[in-house]
Amino acid sequence: MTDTPFEGRHIPDRLTRPVTQALKSWEALLGVVAVAIFVANSFASPWFLDPWSLSDATFNFTEKAMIGFAMALLVISGEIDLSVASILALASTAMGLAAQQGVGTPELVLIGLGVGLACGAVNGVLVTGLGLPSIVVTIGTMSLFRGIAFIVLGDGAFKGYPADFAFFGQGYVVWVISFELALFALLAVAYGVLLHGTSFGRQVYAIGNNPVGALFSGVRVGRVKFLLFLLTGLMSGVAAICLTSRLGSTRPSIAFGWELEVVTMVVLGGINILGGSGSIPGLVLAALIMGLVTFGFGLLNVPGIVMSIFIGALLIAVIALPVLWRRARRRRPA
Repeated sequence: MTDTPFEGRHIPDRLTRPVTQALKSWEALLGVVAVAIFVANSFASPWFLDPWSLSDATFNFTEKAMIGFAMALLVISGEIDLSVASILALASTAMGLAAQQGVGTPELVLIGLGVGLACGAVNGVLVTGLGLPSIVVTIGTMSLFRGIAFIVLGDGAFKGYPADFAFFGQGYVVWVISFELALFALLAVAYGVLLHGTSFGRQVYAIGNNPVGALFSGVRVGRVKFLLFLLTGLMSGVAAICLTSRLGSTRPSIAFGWELEVVTMVVLGGINILGGSGSIPGLVLAALIMGLVTFGFGLLNVPGIVMSIFIGALLIAVIALPVLWRRARRRRPA
């Protein structure tokens, strides 16, 4: 009787190593947390598992995640944009102002995207052109863009958008699959390919790990960062279209505080706040977790201020835990 081909042979560890690493990854932990929250929500309310309830739950994260995709690339490159919510407010205000003049839906979409791009260009020029710190620049433009929206609107609101404009925030593509959810899925695939499968994505990682080294390797660091600020502004414009369409009105306080939630989503997704590492799948899972938590709090009639406290505490915890973990490992005896 002959031995089987693999009998007595040692199977190389490298064959199982990718699976082991995947199971130990941050994304795997986020997947477990997402499943646990989903199960908890199903016990919290008998209506949670209804397909339409699950569809409604996606509105808690899709618009923020659209901004988060571009923000993730920007943070990986070592920069940050805290003006995204104010860009959204200014883009929404511009669309509302145009809608009062009878402008149609295609033009409103172009205005929203154009304002987002223009604001992103302002941030990009100030950071890459003048060499100013992105956190300082975007704190300033956060107040600037939001202030312009308040000057235009005051205590009022813009309404009267075209009927077909409502599709972007209220329409459904197939059954319970909303347009926003379908767009979120397409963007997740697009950004995943861009970051993990193209030379541009490799340049973003290289810049985040060592901008000087990347520059001497031939990477045009300033241009890449400028494009990332443009992309972040553009995605804020996309989110402005979806959110304005869903609400059916524009107020200067629209999306107030979203910059904190977007940054929390990005950091929770495993993107290093100091740059150089992170993944789009992690961001997708983080968006799902935050959406489920928000929806679960709504089912339990938890006040909004509690959600704000939770988001702040979550951001601090996600940033602090890796640092504490590294310190604990260094103190362990060899």
